[in-house]
Order: sequence, then structure tokens, then C-alpha cells
Amino acid sequence: MPASFDEAKLHAFVGKMLGDLGGAMSVPTVRLGFRLGLFDALAEGPATAPELARRAGGLHERYVREWALAQTANGYVDFDPATDTFSQSPEQALVFQHRDSPVYLAGAFELVAAMIEAEAKVEECFRNGRGVRWGDHAGCLFCATGAFFRPGYVNNIVQSWIPALDGVEAKLRRGAKVADVGCGVGFSTLLMAQAYPDSAFVGYDFHAPSIDEARRHAVAHGLHDRVRFEVATAKEIAERDFDLVTMYDCLHDMGDPRGCATHMRQILAPGGSWMIVEPIAGDRPEQNLNPVGRLYYNASTMICVPTSLDQEVGEGLGAQAGEARLAAIIREGGFDAVRRATEGPFNMVLEAR
Repeated sequence: MPASFDEAKLHAFVGKMLGDLGGAMSVPTVRLGFRLGLFDALAEGPATAPELARRAGGLHERYVREWALAQTANGYVDFDPATDTFSQSPEQALVFQHRDSPVYLAGAFELVAAMIEAEAKVEECFRNGRGVRWGDHAGCLFCATGAFFRPGYVNNIVQSWIPALDGVEAKLRRGAKVADVGCGVGFSTLLMAQAYPDSAFVGYDFHAPSIDEARRHAVAHGLHDRVRFEVATAKEIAERDFDLVTMYDCLHDMGDPRGCATHMRQILAPGGSWMIVEPIAGDRPEQNLNPVGRLYYNASTMICVPTSLDQEVGEGLGAQAGEARLAAIIREGGFDAVRRATEGPFNMVLEAR
């Protein structure tokens, strides 16, 4: 032990660690709650453990009671000892029940599980300096990533991000040609296509299983007649004359963001715009030492940097690159004007022209 230490500071730090460990230990039980329908069952109103078990399809009530008490201790569920019932407040329900809520976090818990699954692979990268291919991280990292970002996209793309661009929404309403680069499983592409039915959309991603999933989503939403999904890296896109190119939370993951920026300039039509949505970040590390930066730095260590280092060039920007560094890379690609069009608690939206 150290020769001397501040006991009050130690107690405060241990208290913080107990909170952090409690949050970490909640991940598997919360995931069970989503998969077994227990959070949805609470939407029907307060319930005892036996009632909750029945609502969720006949689960074993002893497990359900322990689960519900764990969520009460987490602060995710409320408990009334007088009636022995569990319930969720409207605020808790926005996080655990309402799938289109901007703070619905089922995907976040899946993302954490995927990060833990890939731990041994990333550990080896610390020793050899290489990366982890996107499809090799974990069983379904691409599914978890899509689910994590979906609530933000549902509540921001059409409502605030696209309207913040200079003249772009009017083009989309008249009928424009759009490339969604790094589209993943297609949530962002399909949301834009639903909002702007007179425009044509192509989603590109270098991960074939993501494109397969995106195509299934397009069929399920009845949009396959005017939305295409193609497997290609950003620099391999052969099609040209796009009025708008979008990139949602992926430029920092690319191995060669400078080469990507150059190619985006080449595939845009005259007067076209490139919208780059990136994690919110300051330009200096000390500006990002906050709860949001904490999430992004940890995810970046386990996902973003290994993904970039696996690719050509291996820039390794990370999820907290900051506007100044991103804008400089975009300008190197030949764009005259780069501005922050808008921002939110988790993202900033850059527009390049």
C-alpha cells in the first residue's frame, strides 16, 4: 500500500467504483429483460413478480423476482414494498420500452456485450499494432451498432440534421440522387427514403452481411423499388453525380479518411453537398473528459481504432477526433467550405461543399 493516502478521497473513489461495477454487472440482466419481454410487460402497469412472469409468457417467477429486484437496485425499475409490486416510471419507460424514443438504449447494452466479446482480439492488437476487421469483432457487432444509433437517427435525421444543410432539403423534396456511404444495416438510408419519396437512394458499405441485412429491411419497409444497397468501400464507389452524400458515424472508422474525402468530392454532382455526422467532441482531449466522452473513448478503444487500423493507411482517428481535425481532412479532399451545420448531445453535423 502507499505510505500515505487521503482516506476521504479513497472512500469517494471506491464509491465511484462501486457505481461503475454495478453498472457493468447490470449489462447481462438488462439484456435478458429486453430479450424476455420483461420491460415491455411492465408497460401494462405495476405487477408482482408472479404477475410479471405471466405477462412475459410464463417465465419462472423466482428468476423474474430476482431480476426485478436487480433492476430496482439499478434504479431502472421502481418497487412498492407495501404491495410487493414492480413498475416503471414514464422516464424509465423512455429508456427501456419506447423503441422510437431518442433515449431508447437497448442497442447500447448490446454494444457493450459485443465489446466484451471482442476483448481478447483487441488485447492482441495492443501487442502487435494491427487491427480487427469489422466483421470479426464479435458475433453481431454490426447489428448492435445499428440498434445503438437507430434512436438518434429516427429523431434527428429528418427533423434537424438535413434541414440544417444549405438548400439540401428542398433538393430532396424535388427529387435528388443520394449516396449513404457506410450505411451499415440501412436504418439511415431508409429513414431518408421514407421522408423524401421523390429522391433516389443508394446505400454503400464494405461489410457484406450488413448490406444483406439492409436489403431485407428495404423489402420489409416496401422501399426496395427505389432504394439500392451495394457492397463497396468508400473509395470504390463508381457511380457519380450525387446531389447529396451522407456519412453517419463512420468517417472516423475509415482507414483512409483523406482518400475517402477526395473520392467523395469526385462523386458529387456540381453544387452537391456532403453531410458528415460524427460523435460530438472537442478538439482537445481535456474537453472530452465527460460522460459522453467517456462512452466514446471506451467504444473507440475497443471498436473504432481497431477497425481503422485494420484497413489501408490505418489513420486511426478515433471517435473523439474533434471538428478541427475532421474539417482539415475534409478540406484536403478538395472541399472549399466546411461548417458545423448543427449539433446535439451526442453528435455534430458537418457540411462540406
